[in-house]
Amino acid sequence: MGAVTDPIADFLTQIRNASRALKESVTIERGSQLTIEISEILKREGLIESFKVIEDRPKKSIRIRLKYRSDKRPAIESLVRVSKPGIRHYVKSDEIPQVLGGLGIAILSTSKGILTDREARRQKVGGELICKVW
Repeated sequence: MGAVTDPIADFLTQIRNASRALKESVTIERGSQLTIEISEILKREGLIESFKVIEDRPKKSIRIRLKYRSDKRPAIESLVRVSKPGIRHYVKSDEIPQVLGGLGIAILSTSKGILTDREARRQKVGGELICKVW
């Protein structure tokens, strides 16, 4: 496999593909602090069952247990990368988009860490809009 130019897009794609294939879990190679924090938000928001960081020196990987609804549909319907390495997308606190009228979440990288759109609005901070999940 070649060099990954956008590890976040790769991370989101692996989760998207695994949930569409109705896999129980997915292991993300080359986990980073950012992907761990995004996993934490997905868990807190009830979009994944759980995740575990596997410390394989020199790199970390993340095993994510996916979550499904009672009708076997994935809890995560869509993961969309907004800010990309070539085109960064920044928003002010009063410009943070609502995802599906508040049914989905936006994940932002702010001066106060990685936050959901609701947390960023509450703390009145803007930042880089990483992705939208619903």
